[in-house]
Amino acid sequence: MTGGGLARALRLLVLPTIALLVVAAFLPGRLAPGVRIYALIACGIVLWLALGAMRRAFPPVGSLRGGRPRPTRRPPAPRGLAELENVVALGLDDALDLHVRLRPRLRALAASLLESRRGVALDDQPETARELLGDETWELVRPDRPPPDGRARGPSPEALDRVVGSLERL
Repeated sequence: MTGGGLARALRLLVLPTIALLVVAAFLPGRLAPGVRIYALIACGIVLWLALGAMRRAFPPVGSLRGGRPRPTRRPPAPRGLAELENVVALGLDDALDLHVRLRPRLRALAASLLESRRGVALDDQPETARELLGDETWELVRPDRPPPDGRARGPSPEALDRVVGSLERL
C-alpha cells in the first residue's frame, strides 16, 4: 500500500475508531461486538483500497481480438420487424430481391457472428467460413456470389430456415 493509500485508510478509520473508543468507555459490556464490527469495517476499507490498487496496477485492456480494424461501413439496421418481414417475403418470392435486399443483411449477420464467436473473417478466411456455415449458407453469403439471371424464384422457406439455423449454431 502506498503512502497515499495508508493516509486514506487512516482517514477512513477515524470515525470507526472514535465509535469504538466511545463503546469501550461508556459500554464496556458491549466491547466484544464493537471490536468485531470495527474489525469488519477495517477489513472492508483494506479490501476497497486493495481493489483500487489492483485497478491502477492492471488497467482494463482494449479489444481482445488484437489490432484488427473494425469495418468502417456497416449496412443500415432495419427500421423494424415489419420492414424485415417484408424483405424476407420479397426474398422468398424473387431471387433478385433476395440478392439485393436480404443477402446483404444475412452477409452482415454471418460476418459479425463468425468474427465475434469464432474469430473468423468471412471475406479473408473463406475456406474456414464455408466449413463453419455449411454449403447452403455459404452459397448465399459468399463474397463472389453473382446476381441471379432473370426473374427466378427465391429459396423455399425451409431453405431459408436452414440458413438461419446454421447462423444460430455459430
